[in-house]
Amino acid sequence: MSAEIEAFLAMLAAERGAAANTLAAYRRDLEGAEEAIGELAKADGAALASLGVAWADLAPSSLARKCSALRQFFAFLVDEGLRGDDPSPALPRPRTRRPLPRLLSRAEVEALFAQAESEAATDTPASVRMLTLLELLYGSGLRATELVALPLSAVPCDAPFLTITGKGGQQRMVPVSTRAVRALSRWTAVRAGGGKQLFPSRSGKGHLTRIRLFQLLRELAGRAGLDPEKVSPHVLRHAFATHLLEGGADLRVLQTLLGHADIATTQIYTHVDSARLVALVNARHPLAVRALPE
Repeated sequence: MSAEIEAFLAMLAAERGAAANTLAAYRRDLEGAEEAIGELAKADGAALASLGVAWADLAPSSLARKCSALRQFFAFLVDEGLRGDDPSPALPRPRTRRPLPRLLSRAEVEALFAQAESEAATDTPASVRMLTLLELLYGSGLRATELVALPLSAVPCDAPFLTITGKGGQQRMVPVSTRAVRALSRWTAVRAGGGKQLFPSRSGKGHLTRIRLFQLLRELAGRAGLDPEKVSPHVLRHAFATHLLEGGADLRVLQTLLGHADIATTQIYTHVDSARLVALVNARHPLAVRALPE
């Protein structure tokens, strides 16, 4: 290994207090690059660009880690006056792919609701609250934070809408289904204690926490015979969006309902609807009625 790499690793240990495992990872990445293109401290932009071929089979996260190590190494060389230029902009760029959301089928959602409705038939506050939480997660697509922080004043009186304060303090109106309105009415009738929160904490001094909401959903999933690992508030939000899109909802409408600032965020849901889109083209496109040449 070159003296420059040794000096860089020594700097990481002395000035940044890097752990032994971190130093070992940097060493592997830098040595691997040096094996591929020769002495790293003297590499030019073309040599660094060629790493794209050598690292073509790496996962995006692994490629990003290696490139980060090299960028820091060359920044160190420039800072120390060991070279006058920084060739790291020529490094390959990892392609970032947004992970697809985990999905619940309609049958799985129905199983959750069947269990929640069965338990809520007893009219105990805990079971009615669980049903109300479920109705708002799946019926309105609320984020967990938005849901648990709802004030009591958010309960609709006449208009079936909730005013939600989402990310960045942005407000939006979301519809509340007839089912959810009924559940809210049942919950406000049995809700104990005062306070301004729709879903108060056990102490009554705050609201239900996101962690507790997560736990409640997983417990419900287990009682419904589902894999608890598949169920979370965010998964139900994904199910809300996916099933609306499958039902023909417009992407712009879905963007508004979900409170996405950028429609590119909403477009992740289009992957689940490819079959419907193909069927739509086959059925509605003008060429669909033309006979195929024999």
